[in-house]
Amino acid sequence: MNILLICSAGMSTCMLMKRMQQAAAAKHINAKIWAVQANLAADHISQADVILLSPQVRYLQDEISQMAQGKPVLPIDLESYGNLNGSRVLKMAMGQVRR
Repeated sequence: MNILLICSAGMSTCMLMKRMQQAAAAKHINAKIWAVQANLAADHISQADVILLSPQVRYLQDEISQMAQGKPVLPIDLESYGNLNGSRVLKMAMGQVRR
């Protein structure tokens, strides 16, 4: 599973990404999880199975969805993002992957 996080500046999102990676490792889930700034998203979308948007860039959901061509594009809820709840965000992403 490849999970792309799209953010504005990246500081909080990088911390969330690390928490998600830790949660995946603890659950023995093979996942590539990485974060990029919104202006670099187009270069990474093709590699992703699921695209998650930080609250700061949720306004880009329609634009990113068009680029994603049917891949799930979801905003991260503010509570999970603010609490850096990597396990919860990982679960949300995994629920979107077509099996």
